[in-house]
Amino acid sequence: MHGPLRSEAILKYLSGSFEVVKPGTFVRCAVTRVEIAIEDLRYWSFERQEAYASAVIAAERARAARNGSTDSSPRT
Repeated sequence: MHGPLRSEAILKYLSGSFEVVKPGTFVRCAVTRVEIAIEDLRYWSFERQEAYASAVIAAERARAARNGSTDSSPRT
């Protein structure tokens, strides 16, 4: 028996929650494009309607947006 089919969800990000527009099993990080399982999604921006794979990525993206930069790659 196979597990559930994986598909990309479309979400509407709200302040502190999100609404499912199109059901799926994952969303993609706006910066790294890595898949984030819906049950593991913890970081997003409702202003930019973007999901992030980690707190570091979310903070770097917020910093870049405040500074008007298009480079939102996390620093290493």
